[in-house]
Amino acid sequence: MQLVPPELLARLERSADWIEAGIALGVAIGLYILCAALARMIARRIEPHCAHLGPTFQPHVRPLVRHGLATLFVGIATAVWPTGTTANIVLACVMGWALAMVANHLLRGVSIPLWATVPLSILIFVMLLSGSTGGITPLAQMMDSVGLQLGKSRISLLDVTSIAAIGVGLFGAVRLANRVLARSISRSRGLDATQKLLAEKLAGIAIIAAAFFFGIDVLGIDLTAFAVFSGALGLAVGFGLQKTVGNLIAGIILLLDRSIKPGDVIVVGDSFGWVNKIGVRAVSVITRDGKEHLIPNENLMTQEVENWSYSNRNVRIHIPVGIAYDSDLDLAQKLMMRAALESPRVLQDPKPNVWLTGYGDNSVDHEILAWIADPEAGVGNVKSDVLGRLWHLFRDNGITIPFPQRVVHMAKPPADEA
Repeated sequence: MQLVPPELLARLERSADWIEAGIALGVAIGLYILCAALARMIARRIEPHCAHLGPTFQPHVRPLVRHGLATLFVGIATAVWPTGTTANIVLACVMGWALAMVANHLLRGVSIPLWATVPLSILIFVMLLSGSTGGITPLAQMMDSVGLQLGKSRISLLDVTSIAAIGVGLFGAVRLANRVLARSISRSRGLDATQKLLAEKLAGIAIIAAAFFFGIDVLGIDLTAFAVFSGALGLAVGFGLQKTVGNLIAGIILLLDRSIKPGDVIVVGDSFGWVNKIGVRAVSVITRDGKEHLIPNENLMTQEVENWSYSNRNVRIHIPVGIAYDSDLDLAQKLMMRAALESPRVLQDPKPNVWLTGYGDNSVDHEILAWIADPEAGVGNVKSDVLGRLWHLFRDNGITIPFPQRVVHMAKPPADEA
C-alpha cells in the first residue's frame, strides 16, 4: 500500500534536489571566501619572486592564486559529490569559472590581448561544464558536424576552435617560459653580460621550435604534406630572406666573439653612441642626442667599427687650446693642467697631459690630453667643462686668448681727386 502519492513524492524529490544544489552553492561560496583569505597570505610571499616576470604579470599574481586554489578545492568537492545531480552541475559551473579565470589571468599576465583570452576562457568553461553533465563527446560531435568542404579537405568548427585554443595557449606558454628563463639566466653568476644575452636568444629560439613541433603533434598535422611547401620556403629563404637570415647569423656571431656588447661605445660611419640592445635583426645604438639608430647586424660584420670600450673603457680626449705669443708659456701650461685635473670626470690615473703642438698664425697651439672612463656619458661635455674652467683661470692670471687681427692700410687719394 502506497502512503505517499507519486506527484507529492516527485515534488519532494525536486525540492530536495534544489536544497542540495543550494547547499552545494553555499559550499562553493564558502570555499571561494577561504581561498581569497589564503591567497592574500600566499601572494605576499610569492609576489616578490614574480617581479622578474614583468610589470604586467605582477597585478595578476593574487587573482591567479585565488582562482587556482578555488579550482583545486571546488574540484575536490565536485569529485566527492554524487554525479548527475543539480548540485554537481552547480559545483562544475563554479569549478569551470575558476579554471577559466586562471587561464584568463595567466594569459593577460603575459600580455595576451583580451580578445584572445576571453574566447579561450569561455571554451574552458564550456568543456568543464559539458564534462560534468554527460561528457565532452556530444559537444565535440556537435562542433564537428558544422564544417566547410574545401576540395578533398574538410574544416570543421571543432578544428578551428582547437587550432585557436592551442595557438593562444602555446603563445602564452612561450612568453611565460621566456620570462622565466631570462630571469634564471640573468641571475647566473658564471656568465658575463654577452653570454647571458646569447643564452637568452638561443633559449628563446629553442622554446619557439619546441612549441611549434608540440602544436603540430597535438593537432595531428602530417608534416609530409608540407614537403613542397618546405622546398618553396627554402627558395624564399635563399633569395627573399637572404638579408634577414644573414643579419640573424651575424647577430649570433657578434655575441659569440664578444666584439660588441651591450654598453659598449662604438662609432659606425656617422653614428656614435652606446649599444643599448643586440637584437635578432639589428643593433640599437643610442646617441647623445637621444636618437636611437638601428644598425643591421650584417653592417657591423662587414664595415669598419670603432669600439671605444672593447678591451678597456678608458678613452683619451683631445682638447685644443691656443694662447697669445706674449703670454707666460709655463704658467699657461700649468693652468691647463689644473683645469683638466679639477674636472670631475677626468681620471687622475692615467694623468692628464699638456702638449705644445705648434706655432700658429695667431697663437701658440696646445692640446690637453685627458682620460675618461665613461665615454657613454658623452665627450663634448667634458671638453666644455675643461674649457670653461680654463677660461676663468686664464682671465684671473692674465693669460690672453688670441683672436685673428688684421691691419688695413688706407692709400691716400690723388690731389686732384681730393
